Amino acid sequence: MNAGPSGFHNAPVTKAIVMACGLASVLVGTQGGARALSLSYQKIVQKLQLWRLLSSPCVFSSTSELLFGLYLIYFFRVFERQIGSNKYLFFVLFSTIISTTLEVIALAALQDPTSLTGISLTPGPYGLMFALFVPFFFDIPISTRFKVFGARFSDKSFVYLAGLQLLLSSWKQSLIPGVCGLVAGFLYKSNVLGIKKVKFPEGLAAAAARLFAPLLSSNSAPPTARGGRASGQNGHAFQHRFAASAPPLTAPPEEHIATLVAMGFDRSDAMQALAVARNDITVATNLLLESH
Repeated sequence: MNAGPSGFHNAPVTKAIVMACGLASVLVGTQGGARALSLSYQKIVQKLQLWRLLSSPCVFSSTSELLFGLYLIYFFRVFERQIGSNKYLFFVLFSTIISTTLEVIALAALQDPTSLTGISLTPGPYGLMFALFVPFFFDIPISTRFKVFGARFSDKSFVYLAGLQLLLSSWKQSLIPGVCGLVAGFLYKSNVLGIKKVKFPEGLAAAAARLFAPLLSSNSAPPTARGGRASGQNGHAFQHRFAASAPPLTAPPEEHIATLVAMGFDRSDAMQALAVARNDITVATNLLLESH
């Protein structure tokens, strides 16, 4: 299984996050200050160091966390391609704000009045990473299964193992942010208060795209909403691109079509992609993502 085309094609928000977190982690880490950005009840509530709420989600505290974290963020770029950069940026902000708020609540609930320091949470974009595991679990199908020494695995297992490594890297210090991120992901998935429909205004999104285009150039269009004329053009381009491909050996399974439709793709496009991919749902998903 892969996350679609290589690189940051049609994923400028993911590219910005990877660059920002990577650069910030390296710069802060060389000064030995990554741990100093951790969240704690004493620093946030008692000392009112609110700037930590903004800086903590941007910096990894160790090299291993940096490598696993950036790998996951890069891998999950498939979701930006699926819903568009505009909505994905809102998802990033929503999951980060909700998870950070839940972390502060957890710190207040777990504080020890007899301790001068109390528990502190490891820094890093844990809220975003683990919020993305929710659509990964529900929306990305398993394409292959295999056994290793009698244990059953799938092509998604390696992503889960990378997440587990991060979740347990610092025990409670990393477990709490990870769980808060999962809660934020479930809130978005359940469409609380119609949150999935929220996006940034078209004018603001276009202005931001023009402003950061030289830095985040990834051969993608400005983050606009999917639908209308653009959607129709994408559909025609898809049909033209794959019209001459050979048909599959059998008709596409209805469950494969339903899975792709649930991911937001048009039914006719899903059927054409499965035909081109010879009913391989992973290849079909990548074809659809490339065409949008």
